[in-house]
Amino acid sequence: MPGVVLGWDMTAALAMAGALGIDARAAAELLPVIEAVMVRQLNDNRASSHD
Repeated sequence: MPGVVLGWDMTAALAMAGALGIDARAAAELLPVIEAVMVRQLNDNRASSHD
């Protein structure tokens, strides 16, 4: 579906976390949870703005 957010580039997200000095294990544990919430919220906002 055009315009729907599917997820993050986790390789890039983990690289950014590493560049910021964030522990790789913590990032690997937390990023998927954060990503799921972000994707759901963005898609909900998109759907409600097109109603």
